[in-house]
Amino acid sequence: MTAGLGTVGRAHALIIGTFPPGRAYSGDSWTAQQGGGSVQPDTGPVSILFFGRDDAETDLQDGLLKGSVFRPTYAYREALSGRKSLIIGRKGSGKSAICRQLATPDGHSGASVLIAPDDAAGDEIRRFALQGLTPDTAKSLIWRYLFAVHAARHLTGHARAAHGRRLPGSVRAVRSFLEANGESDDARMYERLRRGIGRLQSADLSLKAFGVEAALGIGGASEGAEASRQLDVLEAGVQAGFADLDCARLHPPLLLLVDQLEQVWTVEPESHALVTGLLLAAKHAISFYGNAVRTALFIRADIYDTLNFGDGDKFHSDEIRISWTREALEDLALSRARASIGLPLTRHELWEGLFPVSVMGEPTSEYIFRRSLPRPRDTIQFLNVCRNIADEAGHFTISEDDVLAATDRFSRWKLQDLAKEYLINHPFLRSLFPLFENTGYVVMRSTLDERFEGRRETLHREFSDYTESLTTQGVIDVLYGVGFIGVRRGNDTVYAGGSATPPLPDEHEFHVHPCFRPALNSLGAIELPTYLPSRTRHPVMGHGSLAAAITAADVGLTVNRNVRLLNEVTAAGDRLLRQLTRSDLPDSTREEVYVEIAQVMAAAEASRGEQADGGRLDVPRHVLTASGFFDALATRLAAHGFRDRTVTRGLEDEARALIRSVGGSIGGGGGGGSDSG
Repeated sequence: MTAGLGTVGRAHALIIGTFPPGRAYSGDSWTAQQGGGSVQPDTGPVSILFFGRDDAETDLQDGLLKGSVFRPTYAYREALSGRKSLIIGRKGSGKSAICRQLATPDGHSGASVLIAPDDAAGDEIRRFALQGLTPDTAKSLIWRYLFAVHAARHLTGHARAAHGRRLPGSVRAVRSFLEANGESDDARMYERLRRGIGRLQSADLSLKAFGVEAALGIGGASEGAEASRQLDVLEAGVQAGFADLDCARLHPPLLLLVDQLEQVWTVEPESHALVTGLLLAAKHAISFYGNAVRTALFIRADIYDTLNFGDGDKFHSDEIRISWTREALEDLALSRARASIGLPLTRHELWEGLFPVSVMGEPTSEYIFRRSLPRPRDTIQFLNVCRNIADEAGHFTISEDDVLAATDRFSRWKLQDLAKEYLINHPFLRSLFPLFENTGYVVMRSTLDERFEGRRETLHREFSDYTESLTTQGVIDVLYGVGFIGVRRGNDTVYAGGSATPPLPDEHEFHVHPCFRPALNSLGAIELPTYLPSRTRHPVMGHGSLAAAITAADVGLTVNRNVRLLNEVTAAGDRLLRQLTRSDLPDSTREEVYVEIAQVMAAAEASRGEQADGGRLDVPRHVLTASGFFDALATRLAAHGFRDRTVTRGLEDEARALIRSVGGSIGGGGGGGSDSG
């Protein structure tokens, strides 16, 4: 790379000579050349840079997933192989992208059926009940019916296409069943459910095609027992058709994909039964149909983790939770940038050519991925908003200012999105955010307890159904679980995800995730008082102040005395910095306090230089301002739960010592660090 080039020049150097056929670079613009030379000018790479749509459904239609940018993650490979059938992940983690990819010929070589219930279908399942069966079992029967009908329809179509015109009797029986029960058409899921529910509840399922209808209707059988018998006959007939065609050996399995359950999810017991019934039905289908039929269920983590049923421990070997590393998200970003811009970009060209080399002294990729939750949707949205802001400004590439502006906008989006994401399970979440507004992002348990106590009564009144969760520990568990805060462990801050355990009662230090800090105005580890050293000259001193009284009593104050007083400030700062290096303050807090104390020392050094040049600075007042700042800093640290820390006590001691050095003493709590004098 050519040394000394600015952002635009650097991008030019990266791109010239590498633009693919059909496009050309000239001067400060790129042109798209088509056919006989038709030219469409645009402003540069930013104008065509695009990282894709927010959701997999739209991204498949007019975004980047319709191309070759799908990343075959470990979760995808496990679902494709059939080793895992229960794919769990947070909103935006890529569940639907995996599901939609498996539904394509490039994703799964066999046939697939996508089942995504809408409100109407969900309402039918929630209301479905059978006398004599638990809600979970009853709802598993309607899911089993749905799976059996889809398998039957696939079987009859596949048999004619792949096995010739001479079909075994079992397959002809399945076809007859579909015709007799009106299931041969391409009906919406709601219509198929409505028909199935009516027939199962009334024992009106026509099974004559299987030759066993007369055996049903045994007197005294409950509604649930009767429906279960009918369903057993149907499934046995479908399974016989697959077996007679030897489909499990000759062909890839039919893959039944169930997605978008969050569209029909509520906190009511019927919704829990809807999902647990699905799990039971899916496990039954896999075991009953063998390798002829497989299922893959895509469920949001916040839904799955609320389920509580007796057979829950039988699903652990089927589960896989989607997780993303920073490296994987960087690969995703690079592949999408390449696809949209039409260049074989390298990481270096993306992060040091199209994006600025660094943002606030931090490498840009680290800056961006540290400030977003580890999931594809967040990555796509953050990168796109960087691009959009740059494009709106007419920039050739993305600047540091563009990324900073995008950071604020993205943070506001994500704070709002977090409350919406967990609105059903944690409707009080939005009301907890004010506990962290306009304060430091490091929060000690004792401080959080004090803040929560101030809001407890209001929260309990507004969310009376959630009082058991609305305790300090309950709030910590919820905020950690949704990714809003992390817990400090050793030298690291651990956020939810992976195998990390939730915060324990003896863990006391929590950090707001960097994603949400700008929206909360929590940019520093703690909200520190502002140090504004007094610049007041002798003749303009306020009456009644301690400094004024001292100066009036000692009109002959010498430069040597002024220098000695300023030396006291420097020495106090030096002692505090040594204490700071030995303290157990959180690293981020220690760094910020270090900077503030160093500023006090630098101001004292500058004032001492003025004295040497004959200046007439109000030195006593300057020293008292430093004392007040130290005292205010100690108060602020104590308010954040650092009451027993060495530095807190040291700040208080040095504040009192500076007052004595000026020539007087006052009651505790100077608190005047922010006064300008």
